[in-house]
Amino acid sequence: MNDHSQPGRGWTVVLRRQPNRIVEGRPEGGYTDAYELVCCDCGDNPDLDYRGVSPKLQQIRGPYPITAGITAYQEHVRRDHERAGDHQSGRPAPMSIPARSPAVKGAVGRGGRTK
Repeated sequence: MNDHSQPGRGWTVVLRRQPNRIVEGRPEGGYTDAYELVCCDCGDNPDLDYRGVSPKLQQIRGPYPITAGITAYQEHVRRDHERAGDHQSGRPAPMSIPARSPAVKGAVGRGGRTK
């Protein structure tokens, strides 16, 4: 069962193309060339603009180039959700991509948005 009143639309972690901005839960002004990691299990809300979330969640979100974003996604799910079987939904991670490179250092924690 999916509770449509909850943010996330049935998923918990997603790597998505970063919108220029989000207004009233909808992307406006197109998209950047960067990607962001949104994790509802960590308290993020996909309906909020990057600037509307806490610095901790901004750090998780990125922004990332696509390859670094895939790596960040894999590392986030492995480290924060699968290590103790604490994935709150009880479902396996929504995307499975074989690891090809170690996590990109410095990709997480870059402040500001990519235009």
